[in-house]
Amino acid sequence: MKYLPRIIFLAIAAALAVWLWTVFFPSPEKVIRKQLLSLAGDVSFSPGQNNLVKIAHAQSIADFFATNVVLDLTLPEHPEQTTLGRDEITQAALVTRQQLTELDVKFPDINVTVAPDQNSATADVTVEGNVSGERDAILQEVKFTFQKVDGHWLISRVETVRVLS
Repeated sequence: MKYLPRIIFLAIAAALAVWLWTVFFPSPEKVIRKQLLSLAGDVSFSPGQNNLVKIAHAQSIADFFATNVVLDLTLPEHPEQTTLGRDEITQAALVTRQQLTELDVKFPDINVTVAPDQNSATADVTVEGNVSGERDAILQEVKFTFQKVDGHWLISRVETVRVLS
């Protein structure tokens, strides 16, 4: 009986240590998922948003990407495959904010797979977008490829997932 308080204390201390470890050293999957959710938040904007806030979010979008990003998207207004730099990503975000009054982007389904070398990862994401003036949401499956650069997970490739018909 006299060891019971010590055992309980040790169990609580061990649980606290494990919890602190996961908070301060999250898994790559958790980091990538959080980063994608932040990206969705920065891409989204509302009609009443201040212009300075819009510009700040547009500029912060480039921080999620590597120096040169390969876009392999199947969209009517874009070519099949393009390589963009961070400045071009920022410019595209600014132009989008000028052309649209509202954009709401969500990633309701994110599946992250980290490579065995722990230096690259892929994230299969369902992208849900609501554009101002449109009644129906845009749904698209997208694959993000991440590279670990200087300790940060950066997007190096974005491609639409082609569905077999």
